[in-house]
Amino acid sequence: MGLMVQFTAPHMVDVVEEDVGEPGPGQVLVRTRYSGISAGTELTAYRGTNPYLSRHWDAGLRLFSDTGATFDYPIAGWGYQEVGEVVRAGAAVDALLPGDVVWGVWGHRAEAVVDAGRLDGHVLPPGVDPLAGVFARLGAIAFNAVLDAGPLLGSHVVVFGQGVLGLLTTRLAVLAGATVIAVETMAGRRDLATAAGAGHVLDPAAGAVAERVYELTGGRGADVSIEISGSYVALHEAIRASGQGGRVVASGFYQGPATQLRLGEEFHHNRVQLVASQISGVRPELAGRWHVDRLPRAFMELVIEGRLELRDLVTHLVDAREVAKIFQLLDERPHEVLQAVLRFRS
Repeated sequence: MGLMVQFTAPHMVDVVEEDVGEPGPGQVLVRTRYSGISAGTELTAYRGTNPYLSRHWDAGLRLFSDTGATFDYPIAGWGYQEVGEVVRAGAAVDALLPGDVVWGVWGHRAEAVVDAGRLDGHVLPPGVDPLAGVFARLGAIAFNAVLDAGPLLGSHVVVFGQGVLGLLTTRLAVLAGATVIAVETMAGRRDLATAAGAGHVLDPAAGAVAERVYELTGGRGADVSIEISGSYVALHEAIRASGQGGRVVASGFYQGPATQLRLGEEFHHNRVQLVASQISGVRPELAGRWHVDRLPRAFMELVIEGRLELRDLVTHLVDAREVAKIFQLLDERPHEVLQAVLRFRS
């Protein structure tokens, strides 16, 4: 028997037991060390606001309808930022050995049987902090946002939101050759954005964000804006901050009605391009070379090369049995948390 995190109802999450089993041919048994919490997506399960809980997703048509829920509580084993150690390998597994430290997606659970092919290229080399592996999936989301933004050398990119995803996006955009203007309400996170390489930081509470962006860019406006906080207010300001013919990449997971988004103003008059960025796919023109499996690998290569610093982003490392407390904190006082990580074993 192993331990697993389960959402049983809105605002109710606990650790339960599950049968794990033995690895079959082409599979490995992985024992989890750390599992990172994705505050955006997983809070929609905790709060009961995820659209899958109220509407039916037709995967063939790729449309939501009101014909019923896609799934319901209990929601077992959510989580997609895991790192662990290979314990046993089934037959026909040659590339993975017991003791290998691997990162991947198998949910908030103490042990999991995983197809070895899903861990191809996911072994952390000696000397790399295993905790870095919990950022692979979030890093892929940030990486994809930058690919969708397509910044050119010398371009100005405004990144709205400097939580974990925003900070990773800022650093990746800087590595891509852009001058980043980071927008964030919290002073501590603005400091982290500066450390990540942002050329300018703005506090939206001071107002006039778009106007300041135009000042900082010599009156041109942003070449591209990336909104990654999931705020409609920020998305509207990202549109305002983008220059004529500029691009806005909407990479947040937006919830509820978009009452603060006014598309008859700057969006209409400046012919702003609005692009949705989502981890299940890449830009069509990149699809011949890039795919969703390459994204986390490319991100982790930067980590392994030492071009990304991640440890300081972990603000809460707690025993997995304290999952209810950490989700309550994320729900009620999210400003106190950057990256929360569940520890299943040291």
